[in-house]
Amino acid sequence: MNPLLYFLVFLKASLFSTGGLGNLPSLHQDLLDYGWAQDADFAKAVAVGQVTPGPNGLWVISLGFITYGFMGVVLALVAIIIPPFSVLALAAVYRKIEHHRSVRGVMKGLSLAVVGSVVVVAGALTVGAITDWRSAIIGLGAFILAMSHRVHVIFILLLAALAGLLFFPF
Repeated sequence: MNPLLYFLVFLKASLFSTGGLGNLPSLHQDLLDYGWAQDADFAKAVAVGQVTPGPNGLWVISLGFITYGFMGVVLALVAIIIPPFSVLALAAVYRKIEHHRSVRGVMKGLSLAVVGSVVVVAGALTVGAITDWRSAIIGLGAFILAMSHRVHVIFILLLAALAGLLFFPF
């Protein structure tokens, strides 16, 4: 694995995302194309990111560890830090132009593209995770609980883990 290329993949994904899971589609495509990750790696990284404290976008650090060990942690961390620091430098300029209709249109279009891309990746991860009726029940249950907005994601993950233990015993 080429460390510079690995870093650039994470940097590109971070530069062209809006935070949170916005870099998921780009990382998913690139890391799968290079053969550096599998769908299951993304599912693990996002799950770890959801149960750990801190910003939602830090799931990328877990992905770095899963795919490249401690070197992956360092490279992913540096790659996801550079864009926000760059944004801080550009914030003064943006404040002067944000009221323009074309700027708002560009931002709206970018946000919708991220949503569409995340939906596609979520579909790919779903197809890989749902292998039989038991996994479909767990997935559907987690989906319904998440859509209710009444159950915290940590409890959803714990319930899904418990259901997995019951449905798929050793």
